[in-house]
This record gives sequence, C-alpha cells and structure tokens, in this order.
Amino acid sequence: MDLFEYQGKQFFATYGMPISPGEVAFTVDEAVGAAERIGTPVMVKAQVHTGGRGKAGGVKFAATVDDVREHAGNILGLDIRGHIVKRVWIEKASDIAEEYYASFTLDRSAKKHLGMLSAEGGVEIEAVAEQNPDAIAKIWVDPVDGLTEEAARAWVEAANLNPDATEGAIDILVKLYRAYVEGDADLCEINPLIFTPDKRVHVLDAKVTLDGNSEFRHNDYAQFDETQPRDERESAAHEKGLQYVGLEGSVGVIANGAGLAMSTVDVVNQVGGAAANFLDIGGGANADVMAGALEVINNDPDVKAIFINIFGGITRGEEVANGIVEAMDRVQIEAPIVIRLDGTNADEGRAILQPHLSNALQMEDTMLDAARRAVELAS
Repeated sequence: MDLFEYQGKQFFATYGMPISPGEVAFTVDEAVGAAERIGTPVMVKAQVHTGGRGKAGGVKFAATVDDVREHAGNILGLDIRGHIVKRVWIEKASDIAEEYYASFTLDRSAKKHLGMLSAEGGVEIEAVAEQNPDAIAKIWVDPVDGLTEEAARAWVEAANLNPDATEGAIDILVKLYRAYVEGDADLCEINPLIFTPDKRVHVLDAKVTLDGNSEFRHNDYAQFDETQPRDERESAAHEKGLQYVGLEGSVGVIANGAGLAMSTVDVVNQVGGAAANFLDIGGGANADVMAGALEVINNDPDVKAIFINIFGGITRGEEVANGIVEAMDRVQIEAPIVIRLDGTNADEGRAILQPHLSNALQMEDTMLDAARRAVELAS
C-alpha cells in the first residue's frame, strides 16, 4: 500500500519523528481554513501516488491566505503523470539550511534491511546514484540485531552530514528503522530530511509503502487501503478479495497463484498476444471465487477471450471444475473461455468439464496450447 505524503508523515509521527504542522484539504475553502488555523506562510502540496509533483506545478509556497486560495484552486484537479489531484496538504513552511536523504528497504539478495543516507537530498536518489554514487552511504542491518545507536552514528559519519546534525539525524534514523520494521513497511523514505538554520533535523517529506498482507496486525491500516488508487475493474476485484491488475491487452487471465498468473501473462505475450489483466484467485477456486473473477473480467470491454490457467496443488481439480461450471450458470459471459487444468485431481476436473465444452468453453492440455488458442480467439 502506497501512502500519500501526509499519511506517511502521520505514520512517522506515531514513531516520534518530528513533522511540520499540517492539514489535508479536499476543497479550496478547506485549504484556506487550514492555512488560517496553521498560520502562513505555508506550503500547498498535491497529494498523489507519484513523483514529479514540483515539476508539474503541484507544490507551491503560499505567503498569504490569498496565495493559498490561488494555489489550491490551481492544484486541485491537476493531472500529474495520469493522477488527478483530489486533495492537498497544507503544511507550515520550513526554513532549510541543508537537505538530506534517508531510507530503509529490503535487500532480498543480502537477506538484510538496506539503509541509504546521503547529504545530497532533495533530488531523486536515482540521479545521485548515477552521478555521484559515493555520496550515498549504505548500511545493511541484520533483522536479528536491529539498528543500534552506535551503528547509526557510524552511518551518519560515513554520509558526511553536517556535524551539527549528527545527534538529530541519529535519533530520526533509529526511529525510521523502528517504523520500517514494526510498521511492516516495504519502503520508508524521507526526501528531504532537512537541517534547519536553528540546527534541528526535521522530516519534510515522506514516501511510505506498507505491506498490505500485514493489515491484520494493524487495525488502522484499513484507512490506507481505502485511499489506494484503483480503476473500476480493480475496485470491483478488491471488493471480492481478488488480486487484480488491469493491463492493456485483449486476453483476460485468471490463474491460481501470483507466480502462475505472471507466467500466464508471459506465455500469452510469447505466443503473440497481450494480456488484458493479471488476476490471481489464490488457492480457493470455488464457484463464488470463480464467478467473481469472471464477472470482473467480463466487465472489461477490451477482453475478447478469457484464459483460465489452473495448476492444482492444495487446490483440487474437481473443485475448480465445479466452480467454473457453476460460475458460468451465474454470470453471462461474453468472451469465449479457454481452460487449462492440471495438478491435483486434474483428470476428475477435466471429466466434469467435458460435457460442457463448446465454442464458448474450450479446453487445452498444456499452458502453451491454451495460450495459443486464447490468442487466436481474441484475434
């Protein structure tokens, strides 16, 4: 789950990191009211799940309330890289002496948490890595040991931050690591982490990605899930508990398991077609799940054929087959369906499907043959 900047800052604040006073606003009048309560000057910042806000005109300094009204009016409704701004963050403006970069994410190859710290903040870290890689100090933290204050101090020294910022940076980095681990985050990034003229280290921006699978451990994460960007198809799938990603092809893909779904998308491409979606129904391919999946795909006018690719492990072939047959009775399917069924009790499942085969419901023995057939039908 990708958080808006203001959500990320509120998340950081729960772990004791210093953030500027601010309020989220959905209308110009709300933005003006927030500025009046906070006190000008303020920053008016577009809240979207993408970067490049400043270059697109989505971040503006407002010295007066009238400036807030003007900037909020211009920013709300702005299109930033395909994301329409529906909310702005009104934040007390900060004086900045220096800008740093700090983040934690997972280094899967090292099986450790990776921390990056740089005295060159305020720009994209990719640009720093390309132009001056030595400006990024990295630290690998063993999850068993965690980040100690001593390790954080050595890390700060390696990054060549202003010596006057050392203690404040250490304090925030230790808290950032705690937020990253205890918050079940995939990424916690501060860019910029600022050093002020009065020698304070302060969080000025926040980019946070949380692991949605950890929601059962965090009751408050439901609020973040509600603000995730989803198109109509993705929203419908989410309501049914399905993992769905919309693509731009003509072959609808249903598979049990994310790995198989990704492989199915690849095979469709391999035989000359293009997937219209990625849809993972997980391990429970019963009638309700299958009907929900077919309904979501059926509502996509670009889908010309549907490829159901099931490999049963824990999932049993006859249960999948019964689910497909029942689902087809419940959902009026417009596009022809091609099924590949293998794995546990696949023979029993294919026997159940056999009497129902027609031009609208076809079956192939292999994934490659089924992909070819689906692509032919979509053409």
